Amino acid sequence: MTALVVGLVLFLGLHSVRIFADDWRTRTRERVGANRFKLLYSLFSVLGFALLVWGYGQARMSSPVLWVAPLGMYHAAAGLMLISMIFLAGSHSKTSHITVAVRHPMLWGVIVFAAAHLLPNGRVADVVLFGAFGVWAIVDLLSCYARDRKNNTVYPQPVLRKTVIHLLAGVVFYAVFAFVLHTILIGVSPVPGR
Repeated sequence: MTALVVGLVLFLGLHSVRIFADDWRTRTRERVGANRFKLLYSLFSVLGFALLVWGYGQARMSSPVLWVAPLGMYHAAAGLMLISMIFLAGSHSKTSHITVAVRHPMLWGVIVFAAAHLLPNGRVADVVLFGAFGVWAIVDLLSCYARDRKNNTVYPQPVLRKTVIHLLAGVVFYAVFAFVLHTILIGVSPVPGR
């Protein structure tokens, strides 16, 4: 469990700098240069992510069980993950109706992802991993909304074609991940009965 917690602190800590120390981040980027800052940020993020993935893999099977989810929770998780993937797939589409409505679809995607994974996974390690991501995403989302208000951010008018592409990309992303990549990368099929 130690590697999981250290990985989460490193990964989510780095991704929280803009929430808690935006001025420091700006000054540091100016002092060391944007490219060097991005390189260091990326290296430590990858290290944190690798640690949390490895730590979760180590802790998952020996972690105490808090609840055993009924089969319906797996179906609910699958439905929520479709919504999550749609949010995530359109995070760079600034003129999708979805992006214009929620403003920060990637963070909404992480929140839904965390909720979807907490429903069927009731071990302590699951709560630590997915709970941490969910709490972080909520705090970051609130910070982003506050920054938008402070900066008087104006979002563009939505474009139907971009929304359709956004939705299609999310559905394809979901299908590929649910039916192929999740089993390969995680070792567990998220599709009940497979």
